Amino acid sequence: MTPAEPMTPAEKEVADLCVELIRVDSSNYGDGSGPGERAAAEVVMSRLAEVGIEATYVESEPGRGNVVTRIEGTDPSLPALLVHGHLDVVPANADDWSVDPFAGEVRDGYIWGRGAVDMKDMDAMMLAVLRQIKREGRRPRRDLVFAWVADEEAGGVYGAKYLTAHHPELFEGVTEAISEVGGYSLEVDPSLRLYLIETAQKGLAWMKLIADGTAGHGSMLNDDNAVTEVAKAVARIGEHDWPLTYTPTVRRFLTEVADAFGIPFDEENPQPILDKIGPLVRFVGATLRHTTNPTQLGAGYKSNVIPGQATAVVDGRFLPGFEDDFFKTVDGLLGPKVRREFIHHDIALETSFDGALVESMIAALKEEDPAARAIPYCMSGGTDNKTFFADLGVRGFGFVPLRLPADMDFAAMFHGVDERVPVDALQFGVRVLDRLLLNY
Repeated sequence: MTPAEPMTPAEKEVADLCVELIRVDSSNYGDGSGPGERAAAEVVMSRLAEVGIEATYVESEPGRGNVVTRIEGTDPSLPALLVHGHLDVVPANADDWSVDPFAGEVRDGYIWGRGAVDMKDMDAMMLAVLRQIKREGRRPRRDLVFAWVADEEAGGVYGAKYLTAHHPELFEGVTEAISEVGGYSLEVDPSLRLYLIETAQKGLAWMKLIADGTAGHGSMLNDDNAVTEVAKAVARIGEHDWPLTYTPTVRRFLTEVADAFGIPFDEENPQPILDKIGPLVRFVGATLRHTTNPTQLGAGYKSNVIPGQATAVVDGRFLPGFEDDFFKTVDGLLGPKVRREFIHHDIALETSFDGALVESMIAALKEEDPAARAIPYCMSGGTDNKTFFADLGVRGFGFVPLRLPADMDFAAMFHGVDERVPVDALQFGVRVLDRLLLNY
């Protein structure tokens, strides 16, 4: 029996760093009322300073802290790589949890707490690897830019958006990036684990539907009722059966999963493949088609008064490469008396699963897990990779390497009750990141 390799400094301290960050409440309520990210950013700055790493601290608004640092590579001709994570977390109702969500409790080999997977795990892994690189005097081949940012959970206005708009010089020379949500494992059997790397994200269209009609008394005939028109439009949009549409990323994902499990890929019925990935279907199930979900209705002020205007809100998500098709269909479903306005509109994005960075991610995974097979996938949501760094021409991937227990419902951890991450998954992650960042 081969003795276990001694743990590296990064492996030894990554769990403690994750616990320390979780214990800082950086809840983002989306309305400016939360504690902000300054305290979490100060932890990052302090831990960097301990090993002699200088960093830039940027506050976009009081308390909204961002930290950026650059490690120079040995080959200035190579483009830089950005490694980024967000410091804010969604709120947690302590009464719903088995533990204090901000205690960072370690139990049964897991770190419990808000942000354990979204995404103070990666924040800690970034810190641990960077501290190890500095302590050991090693240098990567290319410049590495590390960024811990604010406000991702509410759109990135005080984080990535502010940094890319006001401090683009911090990202000089960056052409690629890694961040959330990807790099996690799906066990097929003990001899094969799929690691899902995010290469695409759906676009976002939060739309306000508006109908203007003729106001009047509720007891009278009225054939120009705004409420009726909005209700019909909402019903048409909400009940629309969007057809299956396969982007290159989704097609390859389904093909790879089908091959791994030894089942056919039937384009007319992909459900048997989706059934094989278990709870992870929550990440990818909505990436086979556009979606339009009505979420809000608004009209009137009195039961016997027909209002002159009625509104509704629809959360629309469209596939990369099919935005025009999406809006053409939505506009046809609105009807002639209903118009739409954007509450928020964001692009869809897709990159190919190839190139030197992808090859380096695959190699780093296989070095630490010989059973690893990396495959691309599309997210139904969005991250800072798409929203702002893409505007700088940065090609982004979701890559937070975690080897997970076969029975872990990883998707349920995101914004969920009793969020937690395995300690040994973090240790696996820093080993993979160290290999990737030093060799790429």
